[in-house]
Amino acid sequence: MSTAADQLLDLLPASPDAYPQNLDLVRNAVLVIRLDAAAYRAASFLDDRILGPGTRGGWLPGGAVTAAARAVAAPRPLHFIFHSGHVGSTLLSRLLDETGLVLGLREPLPLRALADAHDVLPMPESLLGPGQFAALLDAMLRLWSRGYDATRAVVVKATSTAGRIAIPLLEASASSRAVYLNVPAEPYLATLLGGANSLVDLRGHAPGRMRRLCVRLSAPPAPLHAMSPGELAALGWLAETLSQREALARFPDRVLALDFEALLADIRSVLDRVLAHFGLDPPPGFLEGIATSAVLRRYSKSPELAYAPGEREAGLAESRQRNRGEIARGLAWLERLARTEPRVATLLAAHPA
Repeated sequence: MSTAADQLLDLLPASPDAYPQNLDLVRNAVLVIRLDAAAYRAASFLDDRILGPGTRGGWLPGGAVTAAARAVAAPRPLHFIFHSGHVGSTLLSRLLDETGLVLGLREPLPLRALADAHDVLPMPESLLGPGQFAALLDAMLRLWSRGYDATRAVVVKATSTAGRIAIPLLEASASSRAVYLNVPAEPYLATLLGGANSLVDLRGHAPGRMRRLCVRLSAPPAPLHAMSPGELAALGWLAETLSQREALARFPDRVLALDFEALLADIRSVLDRVLAHFGLDPPPGFLEGIATSAVLRRYSKSPELAYAPGEREAGLAESRQRNRGEIARGLAWLERLARTEPRVATLLAAHPA
């Protein structure tokens, strides 16, 4: 390996400044790049959007990265934010950053790769055996647990669909805790259908969500090609909410269920619960001043954009008017499933529209 690669490997166990940004299971390689604390804090997503002409780093052999991970000397407590998508997870992550105690890792690409690998683990086409997957997962958990001097905990915010491996993650990291954000079906549908790229997003995630749903139902629902946008949104809510309920059932003391609208209604109280759940004591005066935090006046996923009070409510009202028919179709799809599927009926009773 080159001198630059050797330097990255030497830095990996000691500092989050060497960040494992991506995994390539075909090549058994890990893309490790240089980041600093300011870059982590600025990043809404740790995917390819953080790469640019000035990015320093390179692809390293997977075995060398796994060996380096075993040498992590001072791991911090590692926790997770799971969510159903578009329910305030980035906002919560940024609010935790504001404590100065948390290193937030927002949507790391290796977590998506691990979720994809876990999906096919029992199948002949899997590139990883169970032992190899466990070793790779352990390496990522160790590398995610590195922190800076002020870091008291690292909080990984997963992508919405990565909630499907919440249970394997928490099994592998016995001291980790998680928050799982969600909303009832109707505001979820209104939010998703109101987005500029909603149909692309819904169709892109739909095949995986349908596969997950089919193994949980007694009979498969209508095929994707026959589903309307509102029904696709309902499929998304159902698949991700089932993942949430399964994680809660498996780890009732380690997974804290949160409703995004409850968070918005009383940010101080809910954030206090989250900090306590993660074993963190907020700095003096932090909670008292959180309602005036600049984070609440910016769009979490694009902080350069202002976000005025009432903007979410206005957007929901507009979507409910414009997408009334599709919202009704999605809710009706859920109600039809609930008549024959007790698990769906239980979810709708627990999350009334």
